[in-house]
Amino acid sequence: MELFDNLALGFGVAFTFQNLIYAFIGCLLGTLIGVLPGVGPVATIAMLLPATYALPPVAALIMLAGIYYGAQYGGSTTAILVNLPGEASSVVTMIDGYQMARKGRAGPALAAAGLGSFFAGCVGTLILAAFAAPLTEVAFKFGPAEYFSLMVLGLIGAVVLASGSLIKAVGMIVLGLLMGLIGTDVNSGVARFSFDIPELTDGVGFIVIAMGVFGYGEIISNLSKPEEDREVFTAKVTGLMPSAEDFKNMVPAVLRGTTLGSALGILPGGGALLAAFAAYTIEKKTKLRPGEVPFGQGNIRGVASPESANNSASQTSFIPLLTLGIPPNAVMALMVGAMTIHNIQPGPQVMTSNPELFWGLIASMWIGNAMLIILNLPLIGIWIKLLSVPYRWLFPAIVLFCAIGVYSTNNNTWDIWMVAMFGVIGYVFIKLGMEPAPLLLGFILGPMMEENLRRAMLLSRGDWSVFVTRPLSASLLAVALLLLIVVALPSIKSKREEAFVED
Repeated sequence: MELFDNLALGFGVAFTFQNLIYAFIGCLLGTLIGVLPGVGPVATIAMLLPATYALPPVAALIMLAGIYYGAQYGGSTTAILVNLPGEASSVVTMIDGYQMARKGRAGPALAAAGLGSFFAGCVGTLILAAFAAPLTEVAFKFGPAEYFSLMVLGLIGAVVLASGSLIKAVGMIVLGLLMGLIGTDVNSGVARFSFDIPELTDGVGFIVIAMGVFGYGEIISNLSKPEEDREVFTAKVTGLMPSAEDFKNMVPAVLRGTTLGSALGILPGGGALLAAFAAYTIEKKTKLRPGEVPFGQGNIRGVASPESANNSASQTSFIPLLTLGIPPNAVMALMVGAMTIHNIQPGPQVMTSNPELFWGLIASMWIGNAMLIILNLPLIGIWIKLLSVPYRWLFPAIVLFCAIGVYSTNNNTWDIWMVAMFGVIGYVFIKLGMEPAPLLLGFILGPMMEENLRRAMLLSRGDWSVFVTRPLSASLLAVALLLLIVVALPSIKSKREEAFVED
């Protein structure tokens, strides 16, 4: 019964006029950003973080959450219509979705993506509401040693689940950890790794890195391509509703994708991208029904399952953030930044010290899912028009928006130069095939790991065995070690590489 009381509190908060407006703005912006190729939710939330300074904490987080799952919805639109992934997790949707569009079945493909996303989003939110309280009870048993071990597990999970080379993922995490050390030492008050540059004594700004690497890096990468590769050609959309046969094929696929996505969203470093890949792989291994279109040629299951998986994963990835204070992916790392801006310490105390925020955010996700299904199906025509805007007009607006956003945080031109520098670094990462998300996770978790390591050592009077003598800490480190051993096995390593280059 307590769960229903908490949800009633949450809906009371979410149904205020102000919060409904911000949920709508977040969903609209998220869908808009998801539709634009190459600009994902990470870049958008990074750009809009400064805009949330003046908002109340609940409204700010509701809007940012709306952007996140809105982008998961919107990304499927471009993937299906123009064979361009608007968002990283839409890469898999593109395989069968675009083939359906080419055969004149873009409507059913978009409807399958929208309806699958709506169902999965609702289930993901339900899981978040049901499991948040028990996990918070567990979180209160965590001391500094346990938190340090949990963060080690989180970083190793990010390495294991990152797409591409393991060595590159480790390199990005280490780089993120090292960048997190720049600034003033908390204990001694001495500046370190600042190279006598006054602006670096407070460390490198989180927004600066996120905007540079994700926003400007993507723009430079797009501009490096020939102009014809950047132009967008749209498919004709007629008739939206899938047939009875489509529904028969879709329903089991949506259920499989939702279950898989809900589980993988909780894992550190997993989230929507891994969930979409895994869901598509499972569908390909599932036997085709008589007369069913083969995968890669426009099978509706290849659209419904990954879209369900990435949306349920985007909802359940809030669980480790809200209960343990650990961001499982780059978007959740940005949410930590947003909470810190509003003087909210992410972790188990959020539920007890700020229940309006906690349950209001959860309730707003249901409302957001309903808004998104209303937005996405009737407004497909508008998204198609937006896709036809030439990139040469689009990118200066994004660059200007980023520059204004980052300047407004500290009123400092140094930050703009830093964003430009990180933009070039982000472009180099793209060229080298290095995924920047682990860098952001390392940067966020680095200072937290250092703080908990020092605290654990102070409490144990310098005894390192504290990490293995405390049962919970030892268990977490054992799981981390097991993950490393498993991923290093040649058979697993080859399977992992195969999964990430699927078709």
